[in-house]
Amino acid sequence: MHNTPRKPHTPLDLPSPLRRQWLLQSGAIGTAALLGGAGLALSAHALPPRRLQFPRDFGSHPDLRTEWWYITGLALAGGRRWGFQVTFFRSRVSGTQTLRSAFAARQLIFAHAALTDLQAGRIVHDQRIARAGFGVAQASEQDTAVQLQDWSLVRSAQGSASRYTAQVQAQDFSLALQFDTTQPVLLQGNSGLSRKGPQPEQASYYYSQPQMQVSGSLQRGGERFVVEPARAPGDNRAWLDHEASQALMHPQAVGWDWMGMNLHDGSALTAFRLRRADGSALWAGGSLRLPGQAARIFAPEEVVFTPLRYWVSPLQGTRYPVQWRVATPAGTFEVRALLDNQELDSRASTGAVYWEGICALHDNAVAGSGALRGHGYLEMTGYAQTLRL
Repeated sequence: MHNTPRKPHTPLDLPSPLRRQWLLQSGAIGTAALLGGAGLALSAHALPPRRLQFPRDFGSHPDLRTEWWYITGLALAGGRRWGFQVTFFRSRVSGTQTLRSAFAARQLIFAHAALTDLQAGRIVHDQRIARAGFGVAQASEQDTAVQLQDWSLVRSAQGSASRYTAQVQAQDFSLALQFDTTQPVLLQGNSGLSRKGPQPEQASYYYSQPQMQVSGSLQRGGERFVVEPARAPGDNRAWLDHEASQALMHPQAVGWDWMGMNLHDGSALTAFRLRRADGSALWAGGSLRLPGQAARIFAPEEVVFTPLRYWVSPLQGTRYPVQWRVATPAGTFEVRALLDNQELDSRASTGAVYWEGICALHDNAVAGSGALRGHGYLEMTGYAQTLRL
């Protein structure tokens, strides 16, 4: 497999102490963030409800502090099933906005990518970081067009539909994938304004593109695998989330549990909760959209996550729930990891160690049949250390 070398003089090429020095000198993050976020003071305001306008809101919102574009899915390629994840983050650096220097890091772009080989039972991942500008990294305000060196995610209009193209040349794998929308944009929360805590400022502008059709190819271990026609329900389906916020996390929140599931009948199920340090839910939400219908939005008290089985990471001894019972107004489901070890170490970029991986969605085995209903991704943050955004 061809491995594209990283460009020199980026923080990922530096030893850890020098990388920290680069981040401080560039204004990327403050000392508090380097120490895990303790004492990090943020100015926050409630986001106003507004009607999202497309294609403009497919693009970047640089006046807001945190933003990400996130695509996950399940592909059948080379006769094997693969889970994949591509995420681009944009972070506004408050302390550098008034600096005159062209080299000031006013916006940072991060990227994560991961590939899960279900046949081999292994996950590989990579990450990058750079300040925006100088042709190295950028996030367009007009539409989804995010680039970080030779990684990119770009949307193009296909009539009333969209095609997203992801290009990732990672150290141990590569992705050249296309994602075609098959359904309208799913506005999460209150017409795209999604609360993430008990206070109004804990919210994001948030929409999803579920049930996207996957095509293209991937490379792993020197071999190229072309996405082939689906053999089973759930093959070659992807999910996109795009969120932008000023202050997502309540001070008591240590992390979140989130899932986005493409159901085999064409429905889309979202469920999430923000956790306190004792594991209790600080806030919760989600939605269900049946094919051709409006989404049903879940109230915080209507979503309950109950862990059923745990996996202990050999990296830090972190204990992750890898099987959940999730109760929603649309029914009670079980989420089961298709591979226990899908932990990602992003301490060289965003600083977090978290679990994110391909899962199967089943009917509740206690009260129902336990039948397979869909596939999607589960993300769990704040188990290894408190997450700060």
